Amino acid sequence: MEKIKFTFGEAGESAEFFVLEQTNINGASYILVTDSEEDDAECLILKETGAQSAKESVYEVVEDDVELLAVSKVFEELLEDVDIEM
Repeated sequence: MEKIKFTFGEAGESAEFFVLEQTNINGASYILVTDSEEDDAECLILKETGAQSAKESVYEVVEDDVELLAVSKVFEELLEDVDIEM
């Protein structure tokens, strides 16, 4: 599992997450990340919001309930042994 470092906030705080899966839906790029490799870990679905030509990717947490439900179903299909609870 790939581990990537995210930097957020004006203070430049950072956190590391494991990338479980990545997908593109209707031209938008999404990643499913978790902070732990344990079985019952918490996960986040992030959507790439920065310009495709940018040197570094910019992601935001998906908060829209309809979008979150749709994308989580796609990730559950891609990762057959994963159930995403909201």
